Amino acid sequence: MIARLAHRSIPASRLVAGLDLPMLFAVLALLGIGLVMVASASMDLASRNFGEPFHFFQRQILFAFLGLLAGLVFWSVPLRRWETAGPLLLVLILLLLVVVLIPGVGRTVNGATRWIPLGVFNLQVSEPVKLLVVLYMSGYIVRHYSNLRLHFIGFVRPLIALGLGTVLLLLQPDFGGAVIMLAIGMGMLFLAGAKLWQFAALGATIAVAMSLMALATPYRVARLTAFLDPWQDPFATGFQLTQSLIAIGSGSWLGAGLGGSVQKLFYLPEAHNDFLFAVFAEEFGFAGVVVLVGLFTLLVWRCFVIALRAERGGHAFGSHVAFGIGIWIGLQAAINLGVNMGVLPTKGLTLPFLSYGGSSLIVTLAAMGLLSRVQWEAQVPVPRKRGRTS
Repeated sequence: MIARLAHRSIPASRLVAGLDLPMLFAVLALLGIGLVMVASASMDLASRNFGEPFHFFQRQILFAFLGLLAGLVFWSVPLRRWETAGPLLLVLILLLLVVVLIPGVGRTVNGATRWIPLGVFNLQVSEPVKLLVVLYMSGYIVRHYSNLRLHFIGFVRPLIALGLGTVLLLLQPDFGGAVIMLAIGMGMLFLAGAKLWQFAALGATIAVAMSLMALATPYRVARLTAFLDPWQDPFATGFQLTQSLIAIGSGSWLGAGLGGSVQKLFYLPEAHNDFLFAVFAEEFGFAGVVVLVGLFTLLVWRCFVIALRAERGGHAFGSHVAFGIGIWIGLQAAINLGVNMGVLPTKGLTLPFLSYGGSSLIVTLAAMGLLSRVQWEAQVPVPRKRGRTS
């Protein structure tokens, strides 16, 4: 069925021409690095806990396969269908965030209820919500473009809906997911032409509110304290960050080589997940970090190039989708790297394409399929919608 969708009377020449090769190279390179690093960072933990050193690696291979299938499915769906599904997408966002909080449905780990068991893996609901927010916001911007630019209510209305989603995320609690979701929405509104003073005023209000919520929760206060001075309590609240900094510093210029990390063995918690970058930096050094940052920069740049290409071709919805995906991937990668290097407080966010986890990898690869669909449809220019009014 999937193959039939993917090759529905489409000439091979157009399929090849519809690929953005630099974007494809960046995605495949990041995916390959991620698979190798999950294996390297998790072998000792997998041996101790499961008696199989490649336990996490094998599961990540499965997640990558499912993600590529999801990407193919998203590539096969015409953008027009996503554009007309705006209200349903909003309902789905809120439904996912509510269902995970129902006792007996959501799975709780370390005091956080963020996952819905699906057999093969546990779905972390904040991951598909990010992609759904990109699709919902893109449709809203296209439908209410004039309202958004001329009236304050047009700017605030979608953020009210996202505010409700933020409250539901904080109930899990998932502070990092809430920050990313709001940032995606506000970033897309800004690029769509929202007035700067509106953006700045609302952004400042949200920042103050999020700061107050962070300070009102003891464990978040502890995270902030550890972030400001992790060496004050290096064996308790600052343990994870200090071990991450030791790993990164040990990498020097060229690193200890693949598999040579010491911190991943007994010291660095979540070495194959949120802090995979620290292990990568220890094994490949500054040179490897430059390559990794370069790949993420290339990917985000291609997202914006595809967005501008779609805009010039009259594909307004596709343009906003590509902008949204670029904001999401770039911001989440920057936050994860910042957390690993002690520049930002711990958020519990994965590094796209690299960190272990089914939800993140599958949804991210699905987003790449959607991005490829934008690129493919942008080949055929269409007349712009007259006035792009609401």
